[in-house]
This record gives sequence, C-alpha cells and structure tokens, in this order.
Amino acid sequence: MKLSLITLALAVAITGCSQKEQTLAANDTTSAKTVNQAVKGTNQSVTYQAMLDQFVDIDMEADLSSLTPTDTLVLRKIIEVADILDGIYFKQTFENNAEVRQQILASSDINKSKLLSLFDLHYGAWDTLDGDKAFFGSTARPDGAGVYPVDLTKSEFNQWIAVHPEDEKSFKSGYTVIVRDKEQLKAIPYSIYYKEELTEAAKLMREAAKLTNDQSLKTFLSKRADSFLNDEYRDSEMAWMDLNGSLEIAIGPYETYTDKLFGYKTFFEAFITVRNPEDSAKLDIYKKYLTAMESNLPIPDEHKNVNRGSESPISVVEQVAGGGDNKPGVQTTAFNLPNDEYVREVKGSKKVMLKNVLNAKYRAVMKPISDLIIAGSQQSLLMEKYFFNETLFHELSHGLGPGTIIVDGKTTTVSAQLLETYSKIEEGKADVMGAYNMLFLMDKGELPIAERDNMLVTYFAGLFRSMRFGVHEAHGAGAAFQYNYFKEKQAFTFDAAAQTYSVNFDKMVIAITELVHDVCMIQALGDYQQSKLFLETYAVLAAEVEQLNSKMENIPTDIRPNYPKI
Repeated sequence: MKLSLITLALAVAITGCSQKEQTLAANDTTSAKTVNQAVKGTNQSVTYQAMLDQFVDIDMEADLSSLTPTDTLVLRKIIEVADILDGIYFKQTFENNAEVRQQILASSDINKSKLLSLFDLHYGAWDTLDGDKAFFGSTARPDGAGVYPVDLTKSEFNQWIAVHPEDEKSFKSGYTVIVRDKEQLKAIPYSIYYKEELTEAAKLMREAAKLTNDQSLKTFLSKRADSFLNDEYRDSEMAWMDLNGSLEIAIGPYETYTDKLFGYKTFFEAFITVRNPEDSAKLDIYKKYLTAMESNLPIPDEHKNVNRGSESPISVVEQVAGGGDNKPGVQTTAFNLPNDEYVREVKGSKKVMLKNVLNAKYRAVMKPISDLIIAGSQQSLLMEKYFFNETLFHELSHGLGPGTIIVDGKTTTVSAQLLETYSKIEEGKADVMGAYNMLFLMDKGELPIAERDNMLVTYFAGLFRSMRFGVHEAHGAGAAFQYNYFKEKQAFTFDAAAQTYSVNFDKMVIAITELVHDVCMIQALGDYQQSKLFLETYAVLAAEVEQLNSKMENIPTDIRPNYPKI
C-alpha cells in the first residue's frame, strides 16, 4: 500500500516541477516501479514455490535383481518408446504447449526456473491441483485439450454430426484428432496426425519384440507396434491381457480424463514395470469371487453383468519408468485396463498394482493426513494394509457393474452415454464399490471380519487424500461425492473444535451400500442428466473440507517420483 501511495504522489507532483525536478521525479517513479516489480516477483516466487512444494521428490525403490541382461535391453528400448509417447501427450494436452514453454524460457521473469519446473510438472501452464488455473499467461485451459479445435463447442460438434452422420464414427473415435479446415471439421487418425513419432515408436517396439525371450511380451509388442500405425487397438489389447512374464508393460493411448469436452479421446501414456510374482500370486484368490461380487451388487438382476469376462489377472509390480498421461501432476497408484468394453466382455480386465508408488504415497501423504484428521479414539484402527486393499478393490471394481447397456433399444456403453461426466462417476463408483466388495469378502471369510472397522476408517481417511486433487479432477470429484453422500447419511461425525472425524461404523456400512446402488443405477440407465445433477449436488468441496485442506497445506499433496536408471 505504501508503494502505491508514493507512486501516486510522485505522479501528481510532476506537473508543477522544473525539468530537472521532473527528471528526478521520473527516476523516483521508475525506482518505485522497480521496487513494485521486485515485490511482485518475490510474492510470486513464494507462490510458485508453494505450488512446487505440494509434490515431494522421492527416489523410487525397485527390485531389479530378477532381470536378465536381455530384459534390461528390452526395457531400455521400451523406455525410449515411453519418451516418444511422452512427447505426443505433451501435444495432446495443448497444441501450443511447446511454444508456451519457449515463451517462458525466453522471458526475463525472475521466477523463470520455478515457472519451468511447474510447467514441466503439470505438462502445461495450468495448475492441475487448482482447477486448472493458469500460472503463466491468461489463456484458459481448453476443455478439448489439444485434440479438438480450441474454439469448438459441444453444440457445433453435435450439429456437424447431425448434418454429416457418416462422420459420427470417426469423430467419436478415441483415436482421432478433430481439426478445423477452413469451414470444415475433419477427423484425422492418430497414426497420421502423429505419424513421425508413432512410426519411430513402432520401430522400437519391433526391435524390443525381437530381443525378448518372453513369447507373450513378443506378441504384445508386435501387435501394439501395428496398432500405432493402423489405429486398430483391440487385437493388441487382447494380447496385453495375456502378458505373464517378468515385465508388465502398458503402453499406448488409454485414458480419456484429459478430454473434458466429451471424454471420447484417448491420451498416450506408458507404465514400464517389473512384476512381483510372489505378491501377485497372493492376490489370485480374489479373482474367483469376481462373478460373485457382480451378483452381490445392490441393483436389480437385469442390470448386472454376470457374463462379463472373468479372466481378470492381478499383477503386483514395481514401476521403473513412465510416460505421457502417467507422469504429470498426481501419480497413478494402480490401473485397470483395457478400457475397451468388448475386450472386457470377452476376457475381463487386468488390475496392476504399483507397489512402490503405493508405499511411497502412504508414507509421504496418507499417513500424515490420517494422523491429522482422524479422531484420537480411532487412530489405532488405521491400517496400511487397507490402503493397499482399497486401491486393489478400487481397480477390481472398475471391471464390475454396468458396462455395455441398452438405451432406447440400442446397444451402447456407459461411457458413451455419460460423456464427460463418466470419469468422475466411474472413479467414485470404483472407490465405494471397493469398500462394498471388501465387506462382502469379510462376510465370506476371505478378509478378517474383525478388521471391518480398520477398513472403514482407512477407506474414509483416503477420501481426504483424493479430495485435495480438486473436484475438477475425476478422482477428486469421486471422493467429494462420497464424502457429501456419507455426510447426508450421518455416516461420520465431525468435531468442529478439534477438526477431526469419527466414523459411525454401522451407518457407514448402510451408506456404502446405498451409494453403490445409486451410482450403479445412473450407469445402468445411461442417464446423462441424472449424472450431471448428481455431480452438481454431491461432487463439491464442503466448507469444512476446504478448511482442512488449508490445515493440511504442509503435507505434500502427492509425490514426484525419481525412477531408477535402467
């Protein structure tokens, strides 16, 4: 405030001064501006550092002793592919990302190094933890990312298809970029739009396929190389389901979270991991219950998907590298692929648990949050085991519930009907259904019924970790709607004075069941309007949660992994 008043006084006084006095006054004004800029730069520096401090750097541990020299050579080739896909993803998030980064690099901003670190962390000039607010420039993040024209609206897209129904398949394909060509809209296949990068990626994949002695990996790498060049991914997705060697590689265009316009377009990513056969074998017992879990869902039988493929292998792995959608912002702890409903119907889906990432997050984030927000009387109930189990059953639950559905007499999918709301609904569904299925296995004696309360407290505490991602993000929104639903059902008690929570166990069990029913029915009916209304009602940050987020500001929001050199 003082600086502003000084500058104003100088400006007013200049009018009646001599030339010499005006020159001195002008110098003083320039000096004041310089001071203002310095203060502003210092304030921004503090803000940027606080944004960077939301992520804690962790050197990731991974046991690579089981790898043969050939495995290591294969890994190096595939990591090269991951780096190429990383570059594609960089373009997919925003077409002008490279130019924006160059602007930061060429700027004289005193905080340039911090801005570059933030840009590289979030893969763009928007804070993915704070509603995609711009921290450099004023351009709003386009809902269509870099896979639609930045000025394209939903109504224009839908109107184009209404007039050109022959374009519907290619426009809604997960493997095309929509571009504007004068007055026309066009769908360009990924294999053409990213031809240079994908041609090189396919070459490296084939080289890796020739090197490996693992026949299942050889088949997958060869078929995925073909997919990069022809945009036909189903065959290679089927081959991925059959991977059973020491290397667990997920690489290609998968998730649609970044497409906030429709949720149609897939984004490239890579998970390069080493399988832990002993830990994987321990979890095999849960696979035999998948059909029983589906039958146990609290929805009418006609909406249950009991004929869905139940092969569903579970892999416990240690991640050694990543690329693309796997890298920016919040790190993935597990994934459930493929997303192709046909493959899920035929073969099920594979659940991959990133054990070293999970362990790192528990120690750096989950445990400190739990210590802070769970009432002292329930602190002893927290168990790291159920942080792992909730993640596992979250992924198992992605493969359960409505998938292929019939709407107005036509066969379609839940994702196609719920459009951009699907990811938020699905992530929250997987969370709460994970808890529901653990309760089911406790009733079956596969998990200790005596640990019911441990599971419920640990599951509830985990919602706060995810809500810190923000309700604009799928997992954060999914956690928020669970919290608000449980609040409405009085499934927990909040001590406003102590700012701590206690779980009301019996009410929580009932609320979990009711929420699974409500969300699954939105999916079963493919009800887009109800999905929007549900999210508008429940996927919001409660006032007390916002206050707690401030209280938790010294706890990292997530980790920034440094993977071992291969």
